[in-house]
Amino acid sequence: MTGTNRQVTLAARPTGFPKESDFKLVESPIPEPNDGELLVRTTFLSVDPYMRGRMNDRKSYAAPVQLGEVMTGGTTGRVIASNNDKYKPGDDVVGQWGWQEYAVSDGRGLRSVIPQAPVSAHLGLLGMPGLTAYFGFLEICKPQPGETVVVSGAAGAVGSLVGQIAKIKECRVVGIAGTDEKVQWITDELGFDAAFNYKTVDNISQRLSQLCPRGIDCYFDNVGGPITDAVFSNLHTGARISVCGQISQYNATETPMGPRLLFRLIEKQAKIEGFLVFQYADRHQEGLTQLAEWLQAGKIKYRENIVDGIENAPSAFLGLLQGENIGKQVVKIWEP
Repeated sequence: MTGTNRQVTLAARPTGFPKESDFKLVESPIPEPNDGELLVRTTFLSVDPYMRGRMNDRKSYAAPVQLGEVMTGGTTGRVIASNNDKYKPGDDVVGQWGWQEYAVSDGRGLRSVIPQAPVSAHLGLLGMPGLTAYFGFLEICKPQPGETVVVSGAAGAVGSLVGQIAKIKECRVVGIAGTDEKVQWITDELGFDAAFNYKTVDNISQRLSQLCPRGIDCYFDNVGGPITDAVFSNLHTGARISVCGQISQYNATETPMGPRLLFRLIEKQAKIEGFLVFQYADRHQEGLTQLAEWLQAGKIKYRENIVDGIENAPSAFLGLLQGENIGKQVVKIWEP
């Protein structure tokens, strides 16, 4: 094909909070698929908090993005040319080809979209965030009916789903979010039993004590920091804590020191466990099937914040890190 492929690359490694100048919009020719390959045109791309860690040059669970390399990220797209027996032109697929308008794939790591759901939903509810909520909550917290569940980052793509899954499992759910609008959404629309804006509360621990009088049985941690410290002081005996993210610390230039509250785990005979969604890769289809069933049955709702144009992907990502989004943040690249 003739034409231009626009890509967003990593231009500089950020110190502290990233800047627009840490990214660069570049152009290259549209690639051609070889034998066994297919060419896909991006329809939506995802921006997620974990990408901040991939911008650092340090060893982690995934390799860092190299300077000049296309930014990593989940994507959906339509096959427009194919030399691959599994996919044909017109197929809509989900993959990880990053922040670019076109990509060539040999088919590995791709999956077809579920026809009953919007394509963009495969980057949220029916994608990595949905699977993260499903396995990170159910497998680690193992919620029981009547238990109290607290979710931080509760209006985000993952937290909003955790709370709804907890309601399906007949738990009492308390959400923590950063704006009054988010609090209203998760209580009025998603069915959380209670929620509060941590930015307008003088004492987070005291507020949790009021909303969770018998203590917290399950905590799904997306943020870390002072919020998690406050949760530790309100655990119920036998509590389970699932550590999904620590967004309060992603842009820190020095490791912050907080209260050392691990003794609470001893007092309450509690368990804390971190996880990666990839460790459940052999069960992803199980999770997607159940999430799709809940969606079709009206048991789960989701919300998207959509920004148009690949050139706006960096600003959408920076807004995500500042907590501007409600629900899943995606960037619309092309509409077939």
